[in-house]
Amino acid sequence: MPHAPTTPVQKIARTPATVVSAKPVVLPAPGRGEDLQVRVSAPATGGDLPVVVFSHGFGWSMNGYAPLADHWAAHGFVVVQPTHLDSRTLGIPADDPRTPRIWRIRVEDLTRTLDGLDTLEAAVPGLSGRVDHDRVAVAGHSWGAQTASTLLGARVLDADGTPGEDLSDPRVTAGVLLALTGLGDSLTPFAVEHLPFMRPSFTAMTAPALVVAGDSDDSALSTRGPDWFTDAYTYSPGDKSLLTLFGAEHSLGGIPGYEAAETTDESPARVALLQRLTTAFLRGALHPEDTVWRDAVTALEKDPEPLGKVQSK
Repeated sequence: MPHAPTTPVQKIARTPATVVSAKPVVLPAPGRGEDLQVRVSAPATGGDLPVVVFSHGFGWSMNGYAPLADHWAAHGFVVVQPTHLDSRTLGIPADDPRTPRIWRIRVEDLTRTLDGLDTLEAAVPGLSGRVDHDRVAVAGHSWGAQTASTLLGARVLDADGTPGEDLSDPRVTAGVLLALTGLGDSLTPFAVEHLPFMRPSFTAMTAPALVVAGDSDDSALSTRGPDWFTDAYTYSPGDKSLLTLFGAEHSLGGIPGYEAAETTDESPARVALLQRLTTAFLRGALHPEDTVWRDAVTALEKDPEPLGKVQSK
């Protein structure tokens, strides 16, 4: 059978490497109620490897998001995936006293992961000495995107509209925010009552980031339409790019996992585009001399049947 023609975006991808992975790597977490379980994946060879800390969506765990995590690791990144307390694998009931603070504990999970990079590095055979601790990005999907955004400078507004604590981390220099919920002025009554932390301010989110939104992602938590998921791009300053995926719903074609039951818009082609473009963005953001991101955007613009579009500011 003849191979499908190679697109310009596909040509920029480097040959994927063999990936090694370790899980669970356990980081002590006093006061959390559960120690923090983390998965670490990395290419089996190579040095000066940049780090991506990934925050999963509601209910998922370190075992999810293989379409992205495995791809990033195969293309030169150390991918670190903590399991947050809302994970179904932990079985914590909704009436647990920690529930109102889980959004905040999620942020602490990411900073604890960064604090424990030496431990995580040592847990993967052959990885020690190959990690570039000065090139760190965060990424996340849905609730995980909100968690990751706080390390880039986003804040949660208090009840009176005052920006809350600055939880940004200077070790993090870029981010990929996938299906990140928008401003809190259009929340449904359910979201207002049960999700009070979903009132972000992006005015101090100055770090470079790629915001990814599906133009068919219509959330039951907001009275607005899919444009709600573009707020982080619209209302944040600095170096930002917005990738809008045509026809994509909240799972963006299936990034939580292959054949995941909650994927309502399964599209291998859309996931493949996300793999290539997020990899290109991360490489360009962490290695500014690399032109791969600009090349990828140009290739998408020239695609006669594009699956999305990129805007930048």
